[in-house]
Amino acid sequence: MPQITVTINGRSFRMACDEGEEERLTALATRFDGTIETLRGSFGEIGDLRLTVMAGIMVTDELAEMERRLKALEGEMQSLRDSGSSIAEDAERDRQQLAEGLEEAAKRIEQLAESLTRSMRPADT
Repeated sequence: MPQITVTINGRSFRMACDEGEEERLTALATRFDGTIETLRGSFGEIGDLRLTVMAGIMVTDELAEMERRLKALEGEMQSLRDSGSSIAEDAERDRQQLAEGLEEAAKRIEQLAESLTRSMRPADT
């Protein structure tokens, strides 16, 4: 199992990760360290543990917000799928009605053609 060293809040930590996850874990650690640095810039030196806890809470809050937004988007997608199904059903019903109408019109045209053909025949005498 690969191991990497990440630096968070000026301290190095050796961590194990799955094969191929080294870059991802390094990027996550860098991002978390950036959150700590942002907080340090806002609040100054308030203690390493307190900064780390605040950063953890901040990241967890962002995650919760993203989960809420994802759930809302999934609901919207389902609504759009349902609307799409309804539209498809309406279109199929319209197509069937049109086909039936065309079939009926074709029968009437055939009847008219037969009627015209009969009326144009010379009378048998």
